[in-house]
Amino acid sequence: MNELLARKTLNYWGTRGLAINPDPGVANDGPKVMLINGYSSSGGDALPYYFKKSKLGLLIGTRTWGGLIGLSGNPDLADGGSINVPTFGFVDSDGNWAVEGEGVHPDIEVIDRPELVAAGKDPCIEKAVEVLLEQLKQKPLQKPVMPAEPDRSKWIEKEIK
Repeated sequence: MNELLARKTLNYWGTRGLAINPDPGVANDGPKVMLINGYSSSGGDALPYYFKKSKLGLLIGTRTWGGLIGLSGNPDLADGGSINVPTFGFVDSDGNWAVEGEGVHPDIEVIDRPELVAAGKDPCIEKAVEVLLEQLKQKPLQKPVMPAEPDRSKWIEKEIK
């Protein structure tokens, strides 16, 4: 998922008589933010960690839960119950235990206050929109326009000589 979020337009394809189209077709060259909160755990801890590490954008909300721990190979009990034993944990690229028990901290802390949510507001989304609009003002997206058709006959002349 992080690789998809990191995709940038590499080039455009121009088709005669049509607008140019980006390649890859799925890319986001604009600013990005990610909303996080204390209900985010496991993959919900990992994705914002990767997003932040890759410098894809700002994290907005509250610290994630910190439940990034792996369970594997835990057999069921004879009575149908089970016991989960953590078997692997998250180590960052510097060789330190990370995220588990700590979570991922936002760049901009926004608390979804219950009275605002009950009133139909969404403080995190509102802050995200504010931040993204400001970033777009500072660095507007610019998609190139279709250039004039090249004179391809010159290329053929070079090949013939």
